[in-house]
Amino acid sequence: MHGHSIFLSAEQSVSWMQTWELKGYRFAYDMEKHRLLWQIEEHEVVHRLPLTLFVDAKGILVPDKEVNYLMVLVQSGSASLGVFQGSKCLEHKVFTSYMVRKKQGKSQIKHLKTKGKSRAGSRVRLASGQAFFENINERLQRHFENYQVDRIAFSCSKILMPHLFNAKTPTPFEKDDDRIFRIPKHLHQPNFEVMMKLQRFLEKGEIIFTSDQYALFKDRLEGFSLIN
Repeated sequence: MHGHSIFLSAEQSVSWMQTWELKGYRFAYDMEKHRLLWQIEEHEVVHRLPLTLFVDAKGILVPDKEVNYLMVLVQSGSASLGVFQGSKCLEHKVFTSYMVRKKQGKSQIKHLKTKGKSRAGSRVRLASGQAFFENINERLQRHFENYQVDRIAFSCSKILMPHLFNAKTPTPFEKDDDRIFRIPKHLHQPNFEVMMKLQRFLEKGEIIFTSDQYALFKDRLEGFSLIN
């Protein structure tokens, strides 16, 4: 069924939470996806919360707590890391690596997994890739030492996950860390501009509903962005 989204500011997200609670609607909090699942009449309505809003394990809002989060974006040959305190970017770093074979445009890790080549050029690219993940993890370790980390906004292609988490320099969090929030958005090759665009997305709340639920919201759409 055709879906819609209404995007809200953090303040609007809080207003919606309070309005629905006052009406007696029940919800469950999904920490992994940082969203509330509201039971409104016979409908389940999804409310993805802004990452800058802190709620406890029961979904109770802690309004005065400022959320510190890391953004970790990793693709073949490039990565972006950022440290955010609320809406403020405290630090950022972009990493690049010589991991792509020019003619085929395929990452060296994927190529070696499928073909098992070991020519000199392949070895250079593989060594560069190993250094790439070690450099990422060294920077992540530094961030964990210097900052309190409430959430980890994370996006990494599946084929690179073992290389990130099994690098010689260890990742300072586990793959199943409760703080990980997997970014629900397609990621282009990460750079500073992409990271800041994702930051703006993560700082918005989002009400996700189907066409047959439209009547629940039509009187409250004014002032919001409606994305089909």
